[in-house]
Amino acid sequence: MSFTFKQFHIEHDRCGMPVSTDGVMLGAWAKLPDNGHVADIGTGSGLLALMAAQRSNCAITAIEIDRDAALQATENFAASAWQHRINLYHGPIQQWQGQVDAIICNPPYFTNGARSDKSQGRATARHHDQLSHQQLLEQCARLLSPTGYANVILPQAEAQQLITSLPLFGLHLQRQLLVHTTAKKPVQRQLLTFGKQRCECDQQTLVIHQHGGYSEQFRVLTDNFYLHLGSNH
Repeated sequence: MSFTFKQFHIEHDRCGMPVSTDGVMLGAWAKLPDNGHVADIGTGSGLLALMAAQRSNCAITAIEIDRDAALQATENFAASAWQHRINLYHGPIQQWQGQVDAIICNPPYFTNGARSDKSQGRATARHHDQLSHQQLLEQCARLLSPTGYANVILPQAEAQQLITSLPLFGLHLQRQLLVHTTAKKPVQRQLLTFGKQRCECDQQTLVIHQHGGYSEQFRVLTDNFYLHLGSNH
């Protein structure tokens, strides 16, 4: 299994979560500094780290607890034009030491219930056993610089829960993108930027599909990455 973008290629057959619209939206939308240090928590195939490398001049640490995913991400980084700026840490985020200017994370969002996935890697990638949202916020508060910020994507209900928990960790919502699959459907996903600095939240809305295809708004957001937008991304 593989996916080719405009400036890099992803192999993702050994990862818990393959390339997805969620990941591409987050990688394209995430707030990043031009320079500095970025951490990709739970890098999986390395998609978000590579998108961040394409979009900035930052040094990037990709953190992954799963061995197979870590190996595949390392291979994907080595095949890219930015391998000198991306470093992989294999282990739990709780054991990584450092301070970063930005975090990107496509976190697990099955909060309870039985796992339906046959793949243990996929179950880990989408279940809270390895990193709960509370633990994620704790690590963001620990790792972010005073002016740093984190970017995540979550389903609507989980996003609202996360927003409610932010003040407990001294974090504040700064940006919010409400994602609808079509204009008539309710919000399906939220993309969030939060950090230690308090500011007025910039809230926007994105509709993915319009008039039987991808909306112009979605095309503009992802244009620097997708080779073409068919019907199955």
